Amino acid sequence: MIAEKGVWNKLRSRLLFTGPTLFAFITVMIVPFLYGIYLTFTNWDGISTSHSLVGLSNYGEVFKDGVFWKSFGLTLKYVFLSVVLINAIAFALAYMLSRGMKGQSIFRAGFFVPNLVGGIVLGFIWQFIFSNVLVFFGTKAGIPFLSASWLADPDTAFWSLVIVTVWQYAGYMMVIFVAGLMSVPGDILEAASIDGANGWTKMRKMILPLMIPSFIVTIFLSLQRCFMVYDLNLTLTKGGPFKSTEMVSMHVYEKAFLSRDYGVGQAEAFVLFLLVAAITLLQVYFSKRMEVEA
Repeated sequence: MIAEKGVWNKLRSRLLFTGPTLFAFITVMIVPFLYGIYLTFTNWDGISTSHSLVGLSNYGEVFKDGVFWKSFGLTLKYVFLSVVLINAIAFALAYMLSRGMKGQSIFRAGFFVPNLVGGIVLGFIWQFIFSNVLVFFGTKAGIPFLSASWLADPDTAFWSLVIVTVWQYAGYMMVIFVAGLMSVPGDILEAASIDGANGWTKMRKMILPLMIPSFIVTIFLSLQRCFMVYDLNLTLTKGGPFKSTEMVSMHVYEKAFLSRDYGVGQAEAFVLFLLVAAITLLQVYFSKRMEVEA
C-alpha cells in the first residue's frame, strides 16, 4: 500500500511539472502531424467542409509530379552547397576569433547578428542589395557581372540564394564552433608544439577530431534549416526566374494552397519529411561513427 502511494505521488509530481508541456506538445505537434497523414489519403481541397478517402492515389500523384522531383533535386544541390559553405566559413571564423585577437568578442557579435534577422526581412533586404545597390556600383565601376541584377538570371539567382543563406547562418554555427574550440585542451596543443608539430598537423590530428561533436550539431542544424527554406526563397527570388529557384517547400505550399490540391500537397509534404528524416539520420549515424573512430 505504501509502495502504491509512493508511485502515485511520483506520477502526480511528474504530471504536475511535465503535464502542461506534454499537453501542448501533443496538441500542437503530434495531433496535427497525425491529422496531416490522414489528409494524404483524402481528396480535400483545403476549403470545402467535406472530403472523401481516395486511398494511395495521392502518393501515386507525388511520384508522377515531375516538378516536385525537379524542385527536390534543386533543393539537394542548394542544401549541399549551403551546408558545406556554412560550416567551412563558420569554422574558419571561429578559429580566427578564438585565437585571442583584439576585439574578438565584438566580431563574434557582429557575425552572429544576421541570424537574428527574420527570413522575410532578410529576403527583402538582399533583394534591394542585388537589384539596386550592386547594380548601381557595378554600372558606375564598369563591372559586367554586377551591372545587371543577379535575381534576373537563373544561374546567379540560385547563387544569390546560397550566398544569403550562408551569410545568415554562418555566424550562428560559428558560435557553436567557438564553444567546441574552447573545450579543446590547451596542454595537448602545447605538448604537440613542443614535439615539433606545425599548425596544419595540430589541426588535422588534434583539433578536427575533437571538433567532430560540434560538426555533428552544426551539420544537423544547417541541414534542417536549408531543407525547410521557404521565407527566404519567397521574398528573395519568389521561385524565379521561370521557377529556376523554386525549392521543394515552396512547391509543396503552392500545390496545397494555390492549386487547391491539399491531399496531394500534404502527401508531398509527408514524402519530403521522410526523405529529410532519412538524410538527417544517415548524417548523424556516420558522424557518430567518425566520432567513435576519432
